[in-house]
Amino acid sequence: MHDMEKEAHRRDAEDPGHRHLFHVPPAEGGCYPEVAYLAGNSLGLPPRATRDELLADLDAWRRLGVEGHLEAERPWLPYHELLTGPAARLVGALPTETVVMNSLTVNLHLLMVSFYRPAGRRTRIVIEDSAFPSDSYAVRSQARFHGLDPDDTVLRLKPRAGEDTLRTSDVVDLLATEGDTVALVLLGGVNYLTGELLDIPAITAAGRAAGAVVGWDLAHAVGNVPLALHDWDVDFAAWCSYKYLNSGPGALAGVFVHERHLGRADLTRFEGWWSTEAATRFEMTPTSRPPATVEAWQISNPPIFAMGPVRTSLELFDTVGMAALRERSLRLTGWLESLLDEVTADRPLTVVTPRDPARRGCQLSVRVGSGNAGELTKRLRHEHGVIADAREPDIVRFAPVPLYSTYHDCWRVADALAATVEAKP
Repeated sequence: MHDMEKEAHRRDAEDPGHRHLFHVPPAEGGCYPEVAYLAGNSLGLPPRATRDELLADLDAWRRLGVEGHLEAERPWLPYHELLTGPAARLVGALPTETVVMNSLTVNLHLLMVSFYRPAGRRTRIVIEDSAFPSDSYAVRSQARFHGLDPDDTVLRLKPRAGEDTLRTSDVVDLLATEGDTVALVLLGGVNYLTGELLDIPAITAAGRAAGAVVGWDLAHAVGNVPLALHDWDVDFAAWCSYKYLNSGPGALAGVFVHERHLGRADLTRFEGWWSTEAATRFEMTPTSRPPATVEAWQISNPPIFAMGPVRTSLELFDTVGMAALRERSLRLTGWLESLLDEVTADRPLTVVTPRDPARRGCQLSVRVGSGNAGELTKRLRHEHGVIADAREPDIVRFAPVPLYSTYHDCWRVADALAATVEAKP
């Protein structure tokens, strides 16, 4: 493995990424000063620019008080508009289709107010069986809200027996045969557990052909894989900003609504102070005049100090470019996969993420065949300075993030696993 360490350093010299733009935590174990951070799929690392830019916004409050709404260097009243362009470019959308607001599950509920309208036979919601629990809770509560039995209403897609990931053909076939009972398809673009990238355009087309509304939870897809939501004809999508978008714990989330739905008077929405058009907001009339943009789904005025880190991160993605990040991601994850192949060959470890690079993002999920996944991640951290995360009972997730992860980080993962997990007798 030590010859491979030299190879890792060679690759880092040729393909360095942007680690210098981020703060990397110090290691608590092992022989390297910094951690090998492979948990950006759970919480991204902070860009170095975030602190100074956030403090600058905070200083405007100190200097200007309420006048900062119009007189700050980045005025607060239209502050959310600074995030719209880069967010739209990142997800392949029009600026009128994109807004940053709230948190992910709150946004999913607000969108389902508009887009989950069960009627007649068409009542069911399709999600993947391994959907993130918050999504499961959300759709079940929506079913109950409409007076439906969630056990009958929520259709959970499972992989075939003996397989770990969904097949696109199976999803498409189900929508073709049972689509007349489906009101909403709501799937994760990249599955949080397995790292599988679903075929968003194919499934979207199948769902819409069946007469259903198709929405996507892009928590693990945005900033990880290229997206083209407008061209793919997605009805709506939502995502968080604290994973691959590196905007801090609990950071504000994003929303996409396709332009064909904008300005529709027949769509039910919850409204508030920020749902009305900006030009007449301060006329203080009792009736909202929503704009024909996704901003009609906003409710409250934006929290400026929460928006600042998202703006800083989105500007970084705008500068580097998602296409370049995807290319580096393919190289980096492919390298980690080749190293894991050697380690898992004679150990009770199995990579469950699809081997086809087109069917995954940067994350590789490893099933631990013996022992406890949580205990393994603790040992990796405290004995080797490698931070990954566990999803109980038996999955450990490794995400070499192309912005700041290195080939040497990947080597450290493989080396640490080899040292921690005993080979089969």
